[in-house]
Amino acid sequence: MQLQSIELFAGAGGLALGFSEHDVAHQAVVEWNSHACETIRRNKRADVELVAHWPDVTEGDVRIFRYDAFQGIDLVTGGPPCQPFSMGGKAGGFLDPRDMFPQAIRAVRETQPGAFVFENVQGLKREAFADYFRYILLQLEFPTMQTRTGEAWARHLARLDSHKAAGARSEYHVDWRLVNAANYGVPQKRMRIFIVGFRVDITNPFEFPIATHSHDALLLDQWGAGGAYWERHRVARRNRPARPEGIERKLQGLLDLDPAQARLPWLTVRDAISDLPDPERRPDVELVQAHRFQPGARSYAGHTGSPLDEPAKALKAGDHGVPGGENMLRRPDGSVRYFTVRESARIQTFSDKFIFEGTWGETMRQLGNAVPVRLASVVAGGVCGHLRAAYQAPMLFAAA
Repeated sequence: MQLQSIELFAGAGGLALGFSEHDVAHQAVVEWNSHACETIRRNKRADVELVAHWPDVTEGDVRIFRYDAFQGIDLVTGGPPCQPFSMGGKAGGFLDPRDMFPQAIRAVRETQPGAFVFENVQGLKREAFADYFRYILLQLEFPTMQTRTGEAWARHLARLDSHKAAGARSEYHVDWRLVNAANYGVPQKRMRIFIVGFRVDITNPFEFPIATHSHDALLLDQWGAGGAYWERHRVARRNRPARPEGIERKLQGLLDLDPAQARLPWLTVRDAISDLPDPERRPDVELVQAHRFQPGARSYAGHTGSPLDEPAKALKAGDHGVPGGENMLRRPDGSVRYFTVRESARIQTFSDKFIFEGTWGETMRQLGNAVPVRLASVVAGGVCGHLRAAYQAPMLFAAA
């Protein structure tokens, strides 16, 4: 069963690609950044798989987007701009004009979708934003209970609290989860919040997909008998790092675990980019598009790059271009360089066929803001499977 969706705050399309992998047809793709829009258009023109079937991107302010034609659509998805809550930004929260959660809530209110999925940074969980985060969740649970003219958000929150305490029936079952992308096969330690809601008439409780990868499994892969990780990458023993202190005791504890608890190893930067030539040492070789050396990387306190044999640190968009350490590779010898666009795209699990439009800084900003495609696909698979089951067994789910 094909599902229909609206994708808001699309960026370069990472979340939309994840849903497209699960037979979701986007009826609208909305994004305001011109470079991100051109990235989507370029891939659509190039007939890149999945993107080729998207509608023409709507470039503009989501605050004026109309939902008249999308009543009762299956899904509303998107990543409202995260800068208001990002620990790497100014963290203005609800005082930041870039806070687009009110528009995400408006989309739910005006379309009444079967389900919604919104992604954001872990900074949304900060203590300073606790009341506002609860306010977001309550608005999504009761989207038709709107603010009154001139009403402050704190007053609206109090009304929502009273409404729920009085036993009002939820309009949506809403849940959220903080996840580490590395636990789902992304070569990056990227912590993100997913907020998922299902309309109450079609669902029973939703369970987030379980983790498939782990740090413990990576330790076993690297330092267990035979050193399978190093052998797989043909790293000679003399070039391997020293065994971590206390690793023997740690490994013994891991070997004693129930096999049913086994996970796949976290993927590392080396796993993601080892087949690409070093762009600094072989600048004349560009076997893959956008794999070019960018000078200027330097290491300093708090910005030391991503080690080759661990998942990357979370790529960031930056306030004025690309920040130092988050977008750098740190080689085993301690030297650093910026990740190329293509390496960054691989770390965000975009296909090598996917082309990014704009200058290096603009492209890296798109990648820093993107949802890793593989993580998006995992969440989308769970949500779409749950929604399809609800549609196919309406009597069972309506009683929930």
